[in-house]
Amino acid sequence: MGNVRKRGESARVAAKREREKRMVGEMIALWCHAKHGTRRGELCTECAELAAYACQRSDRCPFMEEKTFCSNCRVHCYRPEMREKIREVMRFAGPRMIFHHPVAALRHVYETQAERRRMRCEEAQ
Repeated sequence: MGNVRKRGESARVAAKREREKRMVGEMIALWCHAKHGTRRGELCTECAELAAYACQRSDRCPFMEEKTFCSNCRVHCYRPEMREKIREVMRFAGPRMIFHHPVAALRHVYETQAERRRMRCEEAQ
């Protein structure tokens, strides 16, 4: 993962990118532990590949400054099979994050609501 900032990227965007990668990794780890029986903090091969792929997609995202979450993005850069895998992980891990990372889960709810309000305002104009 690493804290390497892209050329010309603001510290805010770099921090957002790292936070997103960290949270996706946490969600994949939660999924892997529950579904594949791995120890906490460890990933099976399949989940490690998904985590690496998600980090790569995040690192290459040109919309990081303006988007909230990949699901709200106008360009879906995940390959279809990986997109389905990450959706499955998110559906499972999302509701459980309140017990494992409550601050991050509340931040997600807040940012989702703010994005919906922003999108409604743009549509109304």
